[in-house]
Amino acid sequence: MSETAGRRTFLQSSLAAGALGAAAALGAEGDKDGLPTRELGKTGQKVSLLCLGGWHIGSVKDKKEAVKIMHAALDGGMTFFDNAWDYHDGGSEEVMGEALAADGKRKKCFLMTKNCGRDAKTVQAHLDDSLRRLKTDVIDLMQFHEINYDNDPDWIVEKGGLGVLLKAKKAGKIRFLGFTGHKDPRIHLAMLGKHAWDTVQMPINVLDHHFRSFGRTAAVEANKKGVAVIGMKSLGGGADGKGRFVEKKVCTAEEAITYSLSQPIASLVVGIDSMKVLEQDLRIGRAFKPMAADDMAALLARVKDVAGDGRHERFKSTQFFDGPYHQIQHGLTEKEVKG
Repeated sequence: MSETAGRRTFLQSSLAAGALGAAAALGAEGDKDGLPTRELGKTGQKVSLLCLGGWHIGSVKDKKEAVKIMHAALDGGMTFFDNAWDYHDGGSEEVMGEALAADGKRKKCFLMTKNCGRDAKTVQAHLDDSLRRLKTDVIDLMQFHEINYDNDPDWIVEKGGLGVLLKAKKAGKIRFLGFTGHKDPRIHLAMLGKHAWDTVQMPINVLDHHFRSFGRTAAVEANKKGVAVIGMKSLGGGADGKGRFVEKKVCTAEEAITYSLSQPIASLVVGIDSMKVLEQDLRIGRAFKPMAADDMAALLARVKDVAGDGRHERFKSTQFFDGPYHQIQHGLTEKEVKG
């Protein structure tokens, strides 16, 4: 082995070991249904280490089947649910609200949704919509959605959106407050300086390590502050088993999810659009053990050539992978959005 290659291998092993140490520090314990839970930062809450994604559950054509999937997830120990105001024009929140309205289901669920507004009036309207659609009086975690633009951190303060959600939190309509984004870790770092957030959601995956990395920058800073990191895009977008990384034969779903769960995160949002995918994810979550340092270093080395140019993480490099609502919010016309 050359001296340069040796240094590279040592660096990758050191980074992997550091991530494993941080993940271990978060802790994880199985609940009675068998899916491990982790501390949600400084909130005092514990959540399942896998979180059911709202976009994909809203894409299930048969809404009765979507409800069955959500009930099976809750019964299987996946008790953390994700959603957003704009997913499927509100359809995702509506079907999730139907699922949680069933007897006793809402009490089993730590419910998260996201607000797409920036100004006070819009944020209030989106909050009211989400409460109505989700058929609940309180949302456990409300996050500002897609903080993807350099002016977003300023907008939520200057336009009054943050103030509205702080009042809602004081009034008991929401319990915890965070933000999401998938474009640039520098924007996350700016956002972390705007408020003492409870959570932050970001891409955490094996390719992220090599390209505009959230895991090596924003996640580190968030954990220092006690802000719970919620991972997403472990497969580069797409439902588990059909994500881009799997389609392009970058890695398997199990490798991808296990890698992400081995990072210092509180939970990982996974896209579930069938019982088959739910069963796969529950199996991976129940069997999870932190990836060994040598295995992690080998995986990082294996994907490096296709990771460094961002070809499989295009959500970081183009506006056209943002949600249509936010594209228009930031100046694209409806014609441009629709192509």
